[in-house]
Amino acid sequence: MSAQSGKATKMGAKLALTVQRPLLADVRELIVQARAGVARAVDSGLTTLYWHVGQRIRQDILKEKRAEYGGQIVSALGRQLEMEFGRGFSEKSLRHMIRFVEAFPDFRIVSALLRQLSWTHFVSLIYLDDPLKRDFYAEMCRIERWSTRTLEKKISSMLFERTALSRKPEKLAALELKQLREEDKLTPDLVFRDPYLLDFLGLKDSYAEKDVEAAILREMESFILELGVGFAFLERQKRITVDGEDYYLDLLFYHRHLRRLVAIELKLETFKPGDKGQMELYLRWLDRYERKEGEDKPIGLILCAGKRHETVELLDLEQSGIRVSSYWAKALPKKELERKLHEAVRLARARLEAPTD
Repeated sequence: MSAQSGKATKMGAKLALTVQRPLLADVRELIVQARAGVARAVDSGLTTLYWHVGQRIRQDILKEKRAEYGGQIVSALGRQLEMEFGRGFSEKSLRHMIRFVEAFPDFRIVSALLRQLSWTHFVSLIYLDDPLKRDFYAEMCRIERWSTRTLEKKISSMLFERTALSRKPEKLAALELKQLREEDKLTPDLVFRDPYLLDFLGLKDSYAEKDVEAAILREMESFILELGVGFAFLERQKRITVDGEDYYLDLLFYHRHLRRLVAIELKLETFKPGDKGQMELYLRWLDRYERKEGEDKPIGLILCAGKRHETVELLDLEQSGIRVSSYWAKALPKKELERKLHEAVRLARARLEAPTD
């Protein structure tokens, strides 16, 4: 072979390699997408099967109306099915399927959730005793596309108990979840939390507002995860000029689902009535100069070390588009977190349901 022909062969090989790289990347992407689609379809099909199996077994147990019969039949059926079809149909798995039907008796709801939720999602949900809480996590999981790990973390951090929705009378809360399920209508009561758990910021016992702001910027990914899906960070120390005087908003976000700007002010002390006037000024300025066509009015979140419920109620902050939430800079033991949040929910519902003169 001549030197010239050898050189041409090498150039041809390089050209082939150059052509193959984008081709290889495209084909790989097609295969990965197809595999993911097949996996989703298989999981969806299996979850549908599990619901129908659970329904059939439950029908048989209810017909006999004997608890001991139910235990015996599930145990015997599990042994037979496991031998033929494997561990996916063991006694324990069958009990998951029965509980699945009890928690989600309407298959139309299951069918809608299947587009985003896997069987492992449902297993995490079905043992939540409160139907309202279960529906909340299921719908938020669907809307925000949580992984199973994220769902478990949200449940563990008692997200439901930290939303305004949990403090509403059950009928009103159920109606709001029904709108979310049928219309994908996400409201501020589903988006904002109280309190916010900011232990990941690693704040020491003594800190200033600028320390909190700097820690949030440093841990922005974790902060947005705590805020919830849909928040996009826009600016820090947003300058607002009114009558020649400059004011500075701590943090400015945009929420894609609410379609509105979200102004956040950080306060190291307990909420004071004067904080409302400051936030109202910021919101009206943002509404006049920053709000785009098609967006809803900006909404404000005042994050403070604490708040007094009567002060907040008398100010009627929601009419001004303002939310006040406390933040906890230190992680609480699980039992203490549960106690505090359950008590907060109980007191809030009692105030809402109390008769007015």
